[in-house]
Amino acid sequence: MLINLSNHPSGKWSLEQLQAAAQFGEIVDLPFPNVSPDGDDAYIRALCDEYVSKVEQIAGDGKATVHVMGEMTFTFAIVNVLICKGFTCIASTTERVVREENGEKITKFEFKQFRKYLSV
Repeated sequence: MLINLSNHPSGKWSLEQLQAAAQFGEIVDLPFPNVSPDGDDAYIRALCDEYVSKVEQIAGDGKATVHVMGEMTFTFAIVNVLICKGFTCIASTTERVVREENGEKITKFEFKQFRKYLSV
């Protein structure tokens, strides 16, 4: 199972990303929280605890891989806790492709691979 904790629902992923995700089994979307820029350390910890519980509930008795992409301090906190609990956490990597069209810059992000968060 792949739990997609991001602001990018799997229904909008490219075919390449969906094919890469197939190795993990079923995909379950868990929307990334709106992390307040005014929150302090206690706020991040409480939000982290809430979302770790949600991940554990979705995973049930099994261990899932968790795709985590979003606000950096929350991402750092939840990835660390999930790894300590035995979950594998991954990020999606993309290539940024920029082109100019009619005087405007158009940026597209092309999926390349999933990469494991490492605990070193």
